[in-house]
Amino acid sequence: MKVVIIGSGNAATVLGTKIFQAGHEILQVISRQQAHAARLASALHSTFSSDLSAINREAELYLAALSDNALYGMGAQLSLPGKLVVHTAGTVPKEVLRTVSARCGVLYPLQSLRKEIFPFPEVPLLIDACEPGDRVRLADFARTISAFVREAGDEERLKLHLAAVMVNNFTNYLYTMAADFCGREKVDFLLLLPLIKETADRLSHFPPRDVQTGPAVRGDDSTIQKHLDLLSNYKEMMEFYQLFTNKIEAFYNNPEIPS
Repeated sequence: MKVVIIGSGNAATVLGTKIFQAGHEILQVISRQQAHAARLASALHSTFSSDLSAINREAELYLAALSDNALYGMGAQLSLPGKLVVHTAGTVPKEVLRTVSARCGVLYPLQSLRKEIFPFPEVPLLIDACEPGDRVRLADFARTISAFVREAGDEERLKLHLAAVMVNNFTNYLYTMAADFCGREKVDFLLLLPLIKETADRLSHFPPRDVQTGPAVRGDDSTIQKHLDLLSNYKEMMEFYQLFTNKIEAFYNNPEIPS
């Protein structure tokens, strides 16, 4: 398939690279940041431009990997009648692109993407389109770059995006606090990496609720108090510790009641 990439950030780079490696032709990279567009275009063996009005109109698919705000303003800058135009956002409805083309849709990567981290991870793709035929075409295209492809409407994508924030962004902030604590207390945070990996790997085999461990589940009040004493100089970390301890205790004392 002939593709134009609109954007040059993390999603554009990772998806663009996977599209190129799958044998599709990247006709052009469009980005306001010309240097970034040129760099990505060179890697994808394509042309580039920083001017949206100069977009190549011969593509079969236009992939808009832009910020949410930029997506809402695309219709005022670009019209591609008859072309399949999709965005990569999890929380933006597909209809936002209808002012660009009636053939609008979504190709949402349910993954944390960083263009500087190699190798690129496996990327589950959630797809949707305004026209049923385009939904089929987009699904076929997505399967050439990912083994995990699923149709998901606007509401389902939003729910999965929220869950993704919890399991990725929120947990990473806990890692950040733990790493800061380890640094201040002069213990090696890297010793925790096997534990982090093991905890994540278990979720491939068991529901999260079945593999919860720790003093809160055991009702180990003595250990909990020792931890709280150690956190006396770490107010924010203590607040998180107390909150999570209370929530875990309440849940496992009565797991049928939503937390």
